[in-house]
Amino acid sequence: MVPVETPSRRLSSGLHAEMRFAGAGGWQLVVDGTPQSHVDPERPELLVYEYVQQIGHVIDALPPGPLTAVHLGAGALTLPRYVDATRPGSRQQVIELEPLLVELVREVAPLPRGASVRVRYGDAREQLGRLPAGLRGSADLVVVDVFSGSQTPAHVTTVEFHALVRDLLAPDGVVVVNIADDRTLAFAKRQLAALHEVHGEVAALADPGMLKGRRFGNVVAVAGAALPDLDAIGRTLRRDPLPGKVVSGAELRRFLGGALPARDADATPSPAPGRGVFG
Repeated sequence: MVPVETPSRRLSSGLHAEMRFAGAGGWQLVVDGTPQSHVDPERPELLVYEYVQQIGHVIDALPPGPLTAVHLGAGALTLPRYVDATRPGSRQQVIELEPLLVELVREVAPLPRGASVRVRYGDAREQLGRLPAGLRGSADLVVVDVFSGSQTPAHVTTVEFHALVRDLLAPDGVVVVNIADDRTLAFAKRQLAALHEVHGEVAALADPGMLKGRRFGNVVAVAGAALPDLDAIGRTLRRDPLPGKVVSGAELRRFLGGALPARDADATPSPAPGRGVFG
């Protein structure tokens, strides 16, 4: 049965959030006309969006067993559900600026009973310094997927910000960043350069058309002192409905082309998607 109503909230930012029924039990979180997340509470292993599938491949490539994970940006809590379903016993922290957004998501798609997922409210960067001391140096995974409407704020893209994220990571932990950019890829290159400066090891995941500047889209960055098996991730990406690739090492350096890392003094928000991108 198709729901008669579309649950919605007016967020503190003034943006309008709604959960749209997507068929077959799934829901799409849309904020001011921009699709943010897809979730199916009955099938938490289902990842629909291309970039979320790519992040899922990184999670799957981490060593087996429960994870300690921190998610900056809640969306529809899609990835915390995925980690809970595929890595039983994981403990997770979510940081989200908008309590009403989480309230809306949980009204339609409650978290599973017994899931160890704690939600904290506030600005992602500010809240990093307020997380429990026991998390520092123990996170296997940090996911950075922060948006205000259709754009990522500048202050969560910089060398200084990523240095704070690095402090959370276990020695073999990784940070995964969703980067939305236009055809110039200038924003993505500056974030990748910032991650390289902070972590040393970094790779980019995306479909080849995106990496060649053919469309607005997403690049998933993976960084850390040591990265998971990129060859295995690459093989999985090639089997996706929209096949992707991994760019690392010398190929990534050529892709960056001398781009300067984003810093607090000169960072910019991600480009706004043009009209019709999500049509």
